[in-house]
Amino acid sequence: MNGEDLHYGILAEFDTPAATMAAAEKVRDQGYSRWDVHSPFPVHGMDEAMGLKNSQVGWFAFLGGAIGFFGGNLMIWYMNSFDYGLVVGGKPLYSAFSSFPVCYEMTILFAAFGSLFGMLILNRLPRLHHPLLKNRRFAQVTHDKFYVVIECDDPRYDQDDTHALLREAGSRHVELVRD
Repeated sequence: MNGEDLHYGILAEFDTPAATMAAAEKVRDQGYSRWDVHSPFPVHGMDEAMGLKNSQVGWFAFLGGAIGFFGGNLMIWYMNSFDYGLVVGGKPLYSAFSSFPVCYEMTILFAAFGSLFGMLILNRLPRLHHPLLKNRRFAQVTHDKFYVVIECDDPRYDQDDTHALLREAGSRHVELVRD
């Protein structure tokens, strides 16, 4: 068993949002892909500093909404035209206008399911245990500390080089987080 298998990543502590943002830019420029920044409040511009793209959750919601819309239409057509056709007052067996309320509601329902399950999939949830939650120093993230965490399974990860990078970025404390 490799020694790095016992570790989750390297945790670097910063005192200010500006120092954390500068560190995030350095980590991004070095090409790391499995890392994150943790802060007690949102930091404006951090997404750009980390090089994050737009979230993919919207595509899950769109796909779910499209499935709901077309599934609702298919369901109403099948029930009214094919399975149990009932002519009422000479009206057509299927009409897009009359099926609109059901399709609209199914679009909203399936889009909500798509966004929920998309978020769970993209965030790798549910995760019942996270190594950072056991770290005593990391508990300060909800008060006044800022952290950059680089995971050990990052392709660019090398314990000594990554430790040196975070020290050069101005971290006041760098430590390994056990898994």
